[in-house]
Amino acid sequence: MTTAALSSRPSSLSNQASKAILSANINEAGWRCHGNLWSNLREVCDLLHIAAPVSSVEEEVLFQHVRFKAGQRIHTIGQSFDTLYIVNSGFLKTVLIDEYGNEQVLSFPMKGDLLGIDGIHNQHHASEAVALSDCDIILLPYKIFTALGHTYAELEHAMFSVMSRELVREQLMIGMLSALSAEAKVARFLTNLGDRFSQLGYSGRSFNLRMTRHEIGSYLGLTLETVSRTLSAFNEMGLISVEQREICLLDSATLKTLRRLPPAKARSKVSEKVSTLVSKKLIPQWGTEAAVAA
Repeated sequence: MTTAALSSRPSSLSNQASKAILSANINEAGWRCHGNLWSNLREVCDLLHIAAPVSSVEEEVLFQHVRFKAGQRIHTIGQSFDTLYIVNSGFLKTVLIDEYGNEQVLSFPMKGDLLGIDGIHNQHHASEAVALSDCDIILLPYKIFTALGHTYAELEHAMFSVMSRELVREQLMIGMLSALSAEAKVARFLTNLGDRFSQLGYSGRSFNLRMTRHEIGSYLGLTLETVSRTLSAFNEMGLISVEQREICLLDSATLKTLRRLPPAKARSKVSEKVSTLVSKKLIPQWGTEAAVAA
């Protein structure tokens, strides 16, 4: 695709590429609910939190949205690579699957995240992305992206920055897994998730976990039992409240600095002290940090 061709017929090229990709993958990855919603280049850049080219054809180059239902796969392991995916709404997981069918959760993408970069290396996806809730995904055909990158150097640099951002996030996660106790891993997971929700304009204190305890364990390298036991201990200590999948972070500051849980007897004493102080209205229900430290 030449720069001249891109400039002269961007909308036609973008539409044709997206429709060809949809046709090629409709049976392979379970595409559903093809809508008529499209986003221009500036809207895509805003979603990725990067600057759009100052002089661009954003009103003409369009990128199609595709909706997936919970449980559907956006791309599968071994699938031919031709598209990057941007999460417009919803919650997903990316996983590796070994020869015995065991899943290893790699990440939990949400709004503004970029998927599919693992396919650039050898033109086939090494992982698969699965919707954990109903999702709206924007297709970014790789050929269209590279052609735009040739036209707008700043766009190419910005997209590489987005890819680097994803890699840095994974590296931080690996570092966390190697250095922290099981309890600290769960605590950091919850506070990191809360921070991400806050960045998206949602409540970072109260939110629903779209993933299961088992999936959290797979992501953190812990067993289901350890995750459930740790969440129960946090609830007992007044650090969080748990109602099925709804989590409320009552003491984020303590969770962010927690290294290990105290023994069960000590936890009971902390819980009793917090309850007493709350009942006497000496501390608000969410202000347990002072009580724990006292």
